[in-house]
Amino acid sequence: MQIIRVDRKSLAHLAAQNTPCRITEGHHSGTMTHLISTERVLATAQTSATDGQIRVLPGKTLWLATHGLGGLAGIILFPRLDALVVFLALSAVTICAGHSVGMHRLLIHRSFKTSKPVEYGLVWLGVLVGMAGPIGMIRAHDMRDWHQRQAVCPPHPAHGAGFWRDAWWQLCCEFRLTRPPQFTVESEVSKDPIYFWMERTWMLQQLPVAVLLYVLGGWAWVLWGGCLRIFVSLVGHWMVGHFAHKGGHQGWQVMGLPVQGYNLRGLGLITFGENWHGNHHAFPHSAKLGVEDGQSDPGYLFIHMLAWLGIAWDINGPSSAPERDGLRRLTDTAKNAEKNALDQHVTS
Repeated sequence: MQIIRVDRKSLAHLAAQNTPCRITEGHHSGTMTHLISTERVLATAQTSATDGQIRVLPGKTLWLATHGLGGLAGIILFPRLDALVVFLALSAVTICAGHSVGMHRLLIHRSFKTSKPVEYGLVWLGVLVGMAGPIGMIRAHDMRDWHQRQAVCPPHPAHGAGFWRDAWWQLCCEFRLTRPPQFTVESEVSKDPIYFWMERTWMLQQLPVAVLLYVLGGWAWVLWGGCLRIFVSLVGHWMVGHFAHKGGHQGWQVMGLPVQGYNLRGLGLITFGENWHGNHHAFPHSAKLGVEDGQSDPGYLFIHMLAWLGIAWDINGPSSAPERDGLRRLTDTAKNAEKNALDQHVTS
């Protein structure tokens, strides 16, 4: 995949220039499909969203297996309460402040603003989840989002396979396009030396944490707070993505797309708000994912705490950006009135 480094302000202009692109898709039927470009993923006349292969990534598979076996060893050899507490505490901090807030809502969607040191700290915590570096996370997220916005989405980015096959595909493989689009990453990230360092060393970032855990609690804390935490985070992230594209509650629907997002009720606390994926499909720019009454969103509460401390501002709500094409409210409540009420709730 070609990677182009551009200023973030140019991305919307580039997307507008390249969308839609008319290319041949589904060549067996001879049909023509318009490919939609997004901010960072630009379709060209040569791009195909479906022509590709699912390939095993040995490094990714070994990374998952190593931490899974290490976590299992920790449970068997060190069944200790203090190790469990370390596992829960570090998981909560890295997933909530790191992955959900730092990586997803801030770096990827820019749904709020903060100072650069705070941003670096939040994204670094996201790196500790063990999925990828900053640019790798942006690429994985935006490529999946680009696929899901097309009229035809392959089974891998659509989570279209069954439970076990999708687990294998997502956790150990990648979908590699034969004629990929251009992936653009804004220069504020690609040329940032701190993000470059994180990207190049994202696996090694676990080492100082592991050393600290060993000094404080021995191998028990390393295996529970390192290996088990990473394994559970990776598998948990996949499971939320899998089930959130299979079915569940929907407050909104994006008409005309084969892949829809769904809300997984009852999981707000343990996913830190990432379970409200149907809402996120409707309002990807919103810092608040649990936008309706009764939808717990600890990630947004954390952002709200940062705002109270004076280190977060310009927090986006559902109406902070133009509405997605084809967005339809699935209740009898008037859509505009509902969105205004949601924005008041977000900023209150």
